[in-house]
Amino acid sequence: MRFSLAISALFLSASVATANVPCGGSFNGFVNGLKKEAIAKGHKKSTVDKFFASARQDPATLKADRSQGVFQKPFLEFSQRLISQNRIDVGRAKSKQYNSTFKRIEQQYGVSRGVLLAFWAFETDYGAFQGNFNTLNSLVTLSHDCRRPELFRPQVFAAIELYERGDFSPTKTTGAWAGEIGMVQMLPADIIKNGVDGDGDGKVKLKTSPQDALMSGGKMLNHLGWRKGEPWLQEVTVPANMDWSKSGLDHKMNARDWSKLGVKPRSGNLANLPASLLLPQGRKGPAFMAYPNFSVYFEWNKSFVYVTTAAYFATRLEGAPRYDMGNADPGLSGNQMKALQKKLKQRGHDVGKVDGILGKLTRAAVQKEQQRLGLPADAWPTTQLLNKL
Repeated sequence: MRFSLAISALFLSASVATANVPCGGSFNGFVNGLKKEAIAKGHKKSTVDKFFASARQDPATLKADRSQGVFQKPFLEFSQRLISQNRIDVGRAKSKQYNSTFKRIEQQYGVSRGVLLAFWAFETDYGAFQGNFNTLNSLVTLSHDCRRPELFRPQVFAAIELYERGDFSPTKTTGAWAGEIGMVQMLPADIIKNGVDGDGDGKVKLKTSPQDALMSGGKMLNHLGWRKGEPWLQEVTVPANMDWSKSGLDHKMNARDWSKLGVKPRSGNLANLPASLLLPQGRKGPAFMAYPNFSVYFEWNKSFVYVTTAAYFATRLEGAPRYDMGNADPGLSGNQMKALQKKLKQRGHDVGKVDGILGKLTRAAVQKEQQRLGLPADAWPTTQLLNKL
């Protein structure tokens, strides 16, 4: 399985305004509009004509865009599906193989190797499966589609710039369905901003050079706000009589305050940093301290379950033990989650799109309703909460 950077687009609020971004209508007419805008931006007409000559609408891209049910799975199931012993073994082997590159990344960008290894594994299985969608067709198709044109239209013009540099082929460049390219899956605009020649051959080759891909990913995370030398996620144990309303990403305290409440690390010490108590499957499941760097993950990807899994996997690759699964209360089915989201909306909560996915907004709303109803406010929705609502 592979997951792409621009999957974050799936989790943007449906309220994002698109009125000022052209979309829809005749596809040929839409492409002509893109060509006119590209010329207005200063690109030569002959270049623009060649660039768009092969552009076609791609039904497979639209199908992939609407088929993301895997994100409805809870953390334990999702993480066990993505993290295998083979992925751990390969990751540790890659760490040794590209040790000098990871050292450069840590020195220049402050990003720990486990973080990049985890993304490399999840995005493309360490480069083995980078996607076979024609990148230009995917970007133009998603720009034409009126769900999120504000995200994809600028990427088309970034791709033109890469084409002018000789780093993009309208007919041969392939990648993920959402337009990302290479081993760690970067969109054209991100390649322009963060592309790094990591192997010293004078080119940025994200599809074929692990050094280029890893260095570029490290630079991108640095620009997104990664803090050098700081942790991102740490497994902890929590007392049974915890005030669960203090859990969640919206609540932060320092290590001393968490220690006073009985929160203890499974290994090592708590970092002296602002941190949140993360309970991805409620008070009876795994528990983690989420440090400031954890928030950077949401700049890479908006899915709560993906982010938590990627951050946890990064700790495993750096030697952390397997999480304590606990005995979490059964969660809701996809249809039950949608029903819950509708009820939460009716009570005035912003849960984003009713999609059956337990994301940050839904979790925050669940916690507020649990508090109101006198239930343990651990942000994990159960049939008991659904029935009470």
